[in-house]
Amino acid sequence: MNTNYFKIAVLPGDGIGPEVIAESIKTLNAIAEIFQYKFQFTYGLMGAEAIFQTGNPLPDETLDLCRDSDAVLFGAIGDPSFDNNPDAKVRPEQGLLKLRKELGLYANIRPLTTYASLIDKSPLKREIIEGTDIQIFRELVSGIYFGEKYTEPEGAYAYDVCRYSSEDIIPIVHMAFQEAGKRRKKLTLIDKANVLETSRLWRKICQEIAPEYPEVKLDYMFVDNAAMQLVLNPKQFDVIVTENMFGDIISDEASVIGGSIGLLPSASIGDKNALFEPIHGSYPQAKGKGIANPVASILSAAMMLDYLKLGEAADRVRKSVEYAIENKYVTEDLNTKQSYSTNEVGSFIADHIKYSEKSYYNLENIKIGKSTIV
Repeated sequence: MNTNYFKIAVLPGDGIGPEVIAESIKTLNAIAEIFQYKFQFTYGLMGAEAIFQTGNPLPDETLDLCRDSDAVLFGAIGDPSFDNNPDAKVRPEQGLLKLRKELGLYANIRPLTTYASLIDKSPLKREIIEGTDIQIFRELVSGIYFGEKYTEPEGAYAYDVCRYSSEDIIPIVHMAFQEAGKRRKKLTLIDKANVLETSRLWRKICQEIAPEYPEVKLDYMFVDNAAMQLVLNPKQFDVIVTENMFGDIISDEASVIGGSIGLLPSASIGDKNALFEPIHGSYPQAKGKGIANPVASILSAAMMLDYLKLGEAADRVRKSVEYAIENKYVTEDLNTKQSYSTNEVGSFIADHIKYSEKSYYNLENIKIGKSTIV
């Protein structure tokens, strides 16, 4: 990999995806200017837009583009015309599932941190969530989402098979242990081992691997209890590892702790490829209105910079995001009384990346509700 030149596949996707991706590109261009990097952005179709144009939620050209790139930056997926049609045979989400499988993106990583100025936006009490810092590792290419599926022709019954092998589980468990070793030395496996054979396999493998990481404390929690504990005492968690469906549900529950789902990024990592995306959906009701929060997408770009071993650049993005949030330069989901558009928030963050405290934005004007640049 060239240390200064990177090929990035950009998949804007559906709904607000293109809008938030545009702000990520804006911040990455600011990073390129400051650090003298070269990002080659090549765009591809996926999701509902791909179906509308090609009939395929993941065209071969898009898959080839992703395989030939250093990383993939993705927006969002989903469209109401498919969500409301249970008989649809081709769906946008099939494109993302196939892309994860084809690229071998077995580990989905979702960080959850809280911002001091936004704690009161959370549905939970300040004393419960203040200081929450969790990394969720979700297995991404096996389990019930990828198992055999069947619906009886008359529609009287259906089934979905949940299947796991040790080969599916071992890589992500090692990854989670390694991350816990860098943090607070605690790893929690979320499962349903009192009922499910697949969960018992997960628990067995975690127990076998644990001696390789003696500094990390391993504990276990049934998924129903974990769902309660995330609300009652989220600070008890450090690193979480879990299977595909449980991870999907738990990470979405965790996302609201910080005050807005529009704040949370994610990375999907494999041995050769990686994809970065905000965890929010396509939010079609907001499409074209300029109200979508671009922060999760911008922070996903920061995770991409980490993956590309551009840690200083990633930190600069995160500090600029924090600066925008602390100074209340945010979209309406975070401040209904004084909000800024998707484009304005992205521009503010990009400006701070380039100029830091010498920004052209006058914070005194911002604080009194003006966006004057002087």
